[in-house]
Amino acid sequence: MTTALLPAHSCVGLGRRALLQLRTSLERDTGVQAAAYLQEAGFAGGEELYAAYGAWLASRFGVNDPAALDAARLGEVLSSFFSETGWGSLTVRQLGAAVLALDSSEWAEAADQGGAVYPSCHLSCGLLADFLGRMSGGTMAVMEVECRSRGDARCRFLAGSPDTMATLYERMAQGMGYGEALGLEG
Repeated sequence: MTTALLPAHSCVGLGRRALLQLRTSLERDTGVQAAAYLQEAGFAGGEELYAAYGAWLASRFGVNDPAALDAARLGEVLSSFFSETGWGSLTVRQLGAAVLALDSSEWAEAADQGGAVYPSCHLSCGLLADFLGRMSGGTMAVMEVECRSRGDARCRFLAGSPDTMATLYERMAQGMGYGEALGLEG
């Protein structure tokens, strides 16, 4: 028996090429504002993606409340869900006490050819912030610190509270790498 991954009433499939073209067009026509537009659109889609995740989790694992999922299985389950919905597989791990890292070497929003100056999976940052906030029952912020669009081997998204991520951003703006800014490096 096959179940639909994305409920027909709330989610649609969008090809990777269309997503990349949307970003390219917005960047060309709006410059740096493209990041904010894409992040806002991603954030708007988080609720529907979370609903799809809840339905998928119930049908796949018999877990009716995403909060009831055993934390030890979170990475494996999220990787399966995002892979099956076309975003790409993820590795999830805790970085320090207050930040979650989500890594993917095949993330759908990233352009394979590289060449971007900055990490540019903006839609994903908004989408993941809303999705993870719903999962945690709080407000989350997400920042991409590595991106295949700029030639990195993976896309790495860092998620944490807005205050934690603002402090991380400030430290990185002063020239620190994210590892050092998180106190993971000496």
